[in-house]
Amino acid sequence: MDAPFDVLGIDPDADEARIDQAYRRRVIETHPDQGGSAREFQRVKAAYEAIIEGRVDGDDAADDGQTREEPTRPKGSRVEYLNYEVIDDRGWALDDDDLFEKAAATDLAPEDYGEFLAEPSETLLEAAEERGFAWPYACRGGACVNCAVVVVEGEMTVPIDHVLPTEMIDRGIQLSCIGAPTTAELKVVYNVKGMPDLDDLILPPYRFERTQSVD
Repeated sequence: MDAPFDVLGIDPDADEARIDQAYRRRVIETHPDQGGSAREFQRVKAAYEAIIEGRVDGDDAADDGQTREEPTRPKGSRVEYLNYEVIDDRGWALDDDDLFEKAAATDLAPEDYGEFLAEPSETLLEAAEERGFAWPYACRGGACVNCAVVVVEGEMTVPIDHVLPTEMIDRGIQLSCIGAPTTAELKVVYNVKGMPDLDDLILPPYRFERTQSVD
């Protein structure tokens, strides 16, 4: 089995920024949606996770000896969503306490505001797509912020294989392609890739055109 650093194509003494850059590059090269193979994509994800958990020598547990517990998932989560472009166009603020009340009182298109039920087996992005929405994404592997959302209320899983800095997570920014609701109610602002400070983590968009359709 190739060493994790070899899989990412970097030296063992690479710093965190170099590791993240290599992961993003390899995700794009290997992701099935981008013409790669599922097997190689999983190898890349496993290598990145092993490096950031400190399991570069093949240990089954991280250096601290702790076993990560997966959060309990509800049987289903009601997701209320709002398009960031609406907030920007109308001069609203992301931190408005009545943001979703404003949206509910406005005649917005279904792709801009509404709600759907996410099943326990679905990531947030998968849930949106299964209900007919074409939310933005690029890598589907936690290596960019094209699919990012801001969690306004509720909680989502935070898998370890992502490139979001801690300060972004603290601001409620999550990745819908790998994160899933862990509360029965979730309010999110999606399509936030154009927010300040996210430019450096954006990747070129998915190469195939997608058609927006809402049932």
